Amino acid sequence: MLLALDVGNTNLTIGAFDGTKLAAHWRLRTVHNQTADEWGILLRNLFALSGHDITRVDGVIISSVVPPLDLSLAAMAPRYFNSEAFFVNPADAGLTMRVDQPSEVGADRVVNGLAAFHKYGGPCVVVDLGTAVNFDVVSANGEYLGGVITAGIGISIAALFSKTARLPMVAFREPEKLIGTNTVACLQSGFYYGSLGMIDGILERLIQELGSETKIIATGGQAGQIAGGSKFVQHLDEHLTLEGLRLIWERKHRA
Repeated sequence: MLLALDVGNTNLTIGAFDGTKLAAHWRLRTVHNQTADEWGILLRNLFALSGHDITRVDGVIISSVVPPLDLSLAAMAPRYFNSEAFFVNPADAGLTMRVDQPSEVGADRVVNGLAAFHKYGGPCVVVDLGTAVNFDVVSANGEYLGGVITAGIGISIAALFSKTARLPMVAFREPEKLIGTNTVACLQSGFYYGSLGMIDGILERLIQELGSETKIIATGGQAGQIAGGSKFVQHLDEHLTLEGLRLIWERKHRA
């Protein structure tokens, strides 16, 4: 059994693979000061509650963009899973990197690119809606071309709330109507349609550059809310990053 961890700035996504099947998955908040034992106990409890045998785990693969957590996760793996953790770097995906500094690309971005190219073909664009909104581009020949990064939806909401005296914090969701008739409804409409317009605007330009056959895949925390309203998103793939980690693990062991 393979344990796959995608460590983001806001959320930690966990997957347990039985062969190629995603047998269980969880999404938790990223706690930046958690110790190796706290991680191990948490994962052990998750496995127990889902009815899976933790002793069957014989591999741990991690994609992390939070370096302060890497040491505790690295210590957790052999202690609780009798396996050294394998931390993904951009070279592990097997994509030809057509960027200036491959080492600067977040591991999650190339993992998403690999999974999207493997599942949907290229050219393709992955829209990952997390702490940031990442647009990652892979060519028809399996080349990672780079992408676009902008502020995430949650950050935008929190920033407006922190910088204004009378505007409340609101949940991100599709509003009932475009024109809000109270402050909360106005904010929700602005955040939803503003985010949707920004995402579709960038996607439209990427499609113009890459061609009309470009596949557009959305993943990440708010992908489900955006995908339904987007003019360009074709596939909603909640577990894209976890699938990419599995593919990298398989590639590593074949090699």
